[in-house]
Amino acid sequence: MTLALALAALLAVACVVAVALPFLREPEPLSDALVELDPGERRRLELVEARDRALAALKELEFDHRTGTVSDEDYRAFVGPLRREAASALQELERERTEEAIAGIEMEGRPTGERTS
Repeated sequence: MTLALALAALLAVACVVAVALPFLREPEPLSDALVELDPGERRRLELVEARDRALAALKELEFDHRTGTVSDEDYRAFVGPLRREAASALQELERERTEEAIAGIEMEGRPTGERTS
């Protein structure tokens, strides 16, 4: 009877170890190398960051104006340039997306063997 209990306990411990082992191992990274962005991706990232900065500044300006920290005069002076900056970044992003979509459609329309030059 004690032998059976010892065997069952040993089997239970072995099962717990077998199940837990994959979770206890340190995962190996696929690669430690940092991926360098190509110029198009870098440009898109810069535009997204510019858009986010301008929109965050607009949001903060709106909040400050509503709480009375920024006067109406200062608000009017700052809101225009910030809106233009945000609109410019959004237009550039949209232009990039449109160009990518057009390029993708053109690539889909080509026969498989045709090369681009």
